Amino acid sequence: MTALVPVDQIERMAVSVARSGLFGVKTPDQAMALMLIAQAEGLHPAIAARDYHVINGRPALRADAMLARFQSAGGKVEWGEYTDTKVVGKFSHPSGGSVEVAWTTKMAQDAGLTKNPTWRSYPRQMLRSRCISEGIRTVFPGVVVGTYTPEEVQDMDPPQASRAAPQPPQPAPEPQMVEEVAPPVDVEALIQKCTMTATIEGMELWRDEIRRVPKGPDRNRLMAAVKQRVDEIKREMERERQAREEPEIIEAEEGVI
Repeated sequence: MTALVPVDQIERMAVSVARSGLFGVKTPDQAMALMLIAQAEGLHPAIAARDYHVINGRPALRADAMLARFQSAGGKVEWGEYTDTKVVGKFSHPSGGSVEVAWTTKMAQDAGLTKNPTWRSYPRQMLRSRCISEGIRTVFPGVVVGTYTPEEVQDMDPPQASRAAPQPPQPAPEPQMVEEVAPPVDVEALIQKCTMTATIEGMELWRDEIRRVPKGPDRNRLMAAVKQRVDEIKREMERERQAREEPEIIEAEEGVI
């Protein structure tokens, strides 16, 4: 069992991962959510960036990571046919028996999956990912816990067009100006979140909400609470720095004496 990582460190990692632009993670909230999931599964939060992708807002577990977890849990796989038109794998686990799964390009075409250009460029890899997901989900579903591979998530988006009968063309409506109104911000809840934040980097998680609070007494109270918490964090950081330096000073004085 991996030792728990403090929330303030996860906040820093989430901000860094989001800023990097890697792994499909676009916001610190997405990164932190994946990292908390990884920690709940007994893994180091950084594993989330390695094993997961966020595609169109959905978390996806890489096929290789899914297979590695399956094998670590005692599962086995034997590959049979392995070509650009057909991939066959036999999956087995002591708790779920065994099953042979086959995926062909015709199956993918019939399911409407090959519209994704990745299928044309890497057919064998896409078939293999489908085999892994279906085989593991059938024999030992506890490994995946409701997640899908990136290849499956890509095939989910965009949703397939409705097959309803075509409607006759309608005249274009008159253009109207519609003012988009963002939902109001719960200032009290936001103040509480800011005062509970452990790091300055973590404050960036609330930046968008803070900016949406209109000028007035509520915003003044919010900014005062943010400034107070930032000052407290800086003082805590200074105390930690001094605590680290004091033993070195004492050792140096003792050496002189």
